[in-house]
Amino acid sequence: MPLFQFRNKKARRNVLNQLILFVITVLLIVWSLPRNTTRHFNYEIGRPWIYGSFIAHFDFPILKSDEMIRHERDSVMKTIQPYYRLSPEVSKTALSHLRDKLSGSAALSTSQQHQILRAVERIYQNGIVSSSDYKAITRDTTAHLKILEGKEARTVSCSQVNSPKTAYESLTRQLASLSGSLASLNINENLEPNLVFDTERNQEQRDRVLQSIPTAKGTIQAGEKIIDEGEKVDAEKFQVLQSFERELERRSDNSERLNTLFGQGLSVVIIILLFTFFLQLFRPQYFKKQRSVLLLYSLLVIFPVLTSLIVKNTFFSIYILPFAMVPVFVRVFMDSFTALVTHLAMVLLCSLAVKYQYEFVVLQITAGFLVIYYLRELSSRSQMLVLALIVTIGYCAVFLPLSLLQGHGLAGLDSKMYLHFVASGVFVLLAYPLMFLFEKLFGFTSNVSLVELLNTNRGLLRKLSEVAPGTFQHSITVGNLAAAIANRIGANSTLVRTGALYHDIGKMKMPVFFTENQKQVNPHDRLTPEESAAIIIGHVNEGLRMAEADGLPQVIRDFIATHHGHGVAKYFYIQAQNNHPDSTIDPAPFTYPGQNPQTKEQAILMMADTVEAASRSLKDISEQTIGELVNRLIDQQVADGFFRNCPISFRDIDEAKKILIARLNAIYHTRIEYPTLQ
Repeated sequence: MPLFQFRNKKARRNVLNQLILFVITVLLIVWSLPRNTTRHFNYEIGRPWIYGSFIAHFDFPILKSDEMIRHERDSVMKTIQPYYRLSPEVSKTALSHLRDKLSGSAALSTSQQHQILRAVERIYQNGIVSSSDYKAITRDTTAHLKILEGKEARTVSCSQVNSPKTAYESLTRQLASLSGSLASLNINENLEPNLVFDTERNQEQRDRVLQSIPTAKGTIQAGEKIIDEGEKVDAEKFQVLQSFERELERRSDNSERLNTLFGQGLSVVIIILLFTFFLQLFRPQYFKKQRSVLLLYSLLVIFPVLTSLIVKNTFFSIYILPFAMVPVFVRVFMDSFTALVTHLAMVLLCSLAVKYQYEFVVLQITAGFLVIYYLRELSSRSQMLVLALIVTIGYCAVFLPLSLLQGHGLAGLDSKMYLHFVASGVFVLLAYPLMFLFEKLFGFTSNVSLVELLNTNRGLLRKLSEVAPGTFQHSITVGNLAAAIANRIGANSTLVRTGALYHDIGKMKMPVFFTENQKQVNPHDRLTPEESAAIIIGHVNEGLRMAEADGLPQVIRDFIATHHGHGVAKYFYIQAQNNHPDSTIDPAPFTYPGQNPQTKEQAILMMADTVEAASRSLKDISEQTIGELVNRLIDQQVADGFFRNCPISFRDIDEAKKILIARLNAIYHTRIEYPTLQ
C-alpha cells in the first residue's frame, strides 16, 4: 500500500510538472510572436502579388515612404534661416572698455581713437557670433540669418556676420595704418559675440516647417483597383499597400488585437498539444522522463522565440538561423521519428511569425528530412562538415524552383538568399560543440561520447586490461556479440557495445575470484558459499562506485546495474543448498542488488553476457551443445521475468538466439591440426 501511494504521488508530480512546462512553453512562444494586426497580406518589392485582384473598399491617402519624407525634411531644413537675438549690452560693454583703453593711450590722436571706435561699432552692428556658430552658418555663402532686435527681425547675409577672429581680421584690414596700435591695445580681447542663437524661436520655426510637409502624395478612391494577381509589386504599389494597412491600423480597435492574440495562442496550443499527444502515444519512454520532455520543449521554444525577435526587429534574415539543429539534437539523443515530428512542430510554430510561410515551411522541412536521412548515426566530427554541406545544398536546390514558381527568372534570383543559406549551414556546425552542453544540462549521452568511451587505451578500460585481462577479453567478446544482436533487431549497437566494455569493471577489485582471471588456483575453495557469493555479487556495487568516481554517464552505469538483473548467483546458492540438504537456504544473500533490464540494449547485454560466460564451461563444444546452451539459458531468463520491464519482443529474443549460436560456433570452430615435421 505505501508503494502504491508513492507511485501515485510520483505520477501526480510528473503530470503537474509536465502541465507547468506546457503552459510556460505556450506563454513564451505567444509572448514573442509579432502582433502586427494589420498585416493581412505578405508581399515584398520585386515579388509577384500572389493573391487575387485587390480593390480598395474605402478611401485612403497614399502615404509617402519614410525615405521620401526624410529627404523632403532634409531639403526644407537647408532653407531655414536661423534666428539670432542681438544683445546690445555686449556691444555697449565692449565699446566702454575700448574707450577706457584708448583714452589711456598717448600714442593715438583723438581722431584715430574715434576712427577705431567707429570701426568696432560697425562690426557690432553687423553682428558677432561664436566661432562654432560661425563655422555652421558660413558653409553656404549664399545663406542668410535673421537677427532679432526686440520684436523686430531683419535678414542679414551670413557673409556679413563675423566671429571674434574674423572681426579682428576685418579691423586690421580697415585700419591697416594703425595695426601696430591695435595689437598693443589687445583689442581682440574686447570683441565678444553679441548674437546669441535663439533656441526657442528656432524650435518653433522648425516644428512649423516640418508640420507643413504633407505626409501623403495622393488618394486612392473606394472601388479603385490597386493590383492584379501575378503583377509584380514595385516601389509605388508597395507604398500604396503599406498606406492601406496603416489606414486599417488607424481604424482598428482593441478587439482586433485581442482576436490576433487569441488566434496566435490557439494555434500554439494546438501544435504543442498535438506534439504532446504524439509523445504520450508513440514515445512513452521519452514522455515519462522529465529530462527528455524538457529538452524537446526547450527546442520548441528557442527557435520560435528567436524567429519572432528577428522578424520584429529585423536584425537579419531569419534564414541565417540554423533550424536544422533541432533534428540534429533530437536524432542524436533520441530517434529519427521523434526528430522528424519535433522538427515539424518547431517549423509550424516558427511559421506563425514569418511572412512567406509556404516558402519557409518547404525549405525547413526539406532540411529536416536531409538531416534525419544522413545522420542515422553520428560517430565522427567529419560527419558534421558533410551535414552542413548537405543542408546548404538542400536549401539552395529547393529555393530555385520556388523562385521560378513565383515568377522570377534565373536573372531575377535573390543572390542574398543563397548567402543566408550558406551562413545557416555554417551555423549548423555549432551543433557539435553544443552537444556537450546539452549532455551536461539534460543528462544525455551522444554517440560521439560513446565512441570516445570505447577507447581501450584510456581510463578504466586500460586499467581493466592490465588488472583483469581475462575479464577484459570477456567484455570485448560480449560487446561484439551484443552489437551483432543490436544491429539485427534495430537497437543502438554503439551504446550496447560501450555498456558491454564497462559492465564488469567492478571485478578489478578482486580479479582472482573470477574464473576468467584464475590460473589453476581457485580461492573460492577456501570460502563458504555465502562468502563467495558476497564477493561475486559485490562486483556490481563496486563497478557502480568506480563508474561514478570516473564520471561515466548514467546510461553506462545502468548497464552495470542491470547485467545480472535481480537474479541469484545460482552456483553458490545450489552449493549452499547441497551443503545443508535438511534446511531451506534464504536466497537473499545470493541475490544480485541490481534491477532487471529496462531497455532493449540492457536485455541484449544480459543475454550476451550470460551465454558467453557459460559457453566457456562447455566440455563438449559442438553446434548442438552451443544451441542447447543458448536456448536453455535465455529461455530461463524469460521464464524468470528478467525482460518483463523492457521493450523487447519474442521475435527479438529469437533473433538474438540465432545470432549468439552462429557467433559462438564461429568462435569455437575446430582448427586443422598442423603436421609435425618428421
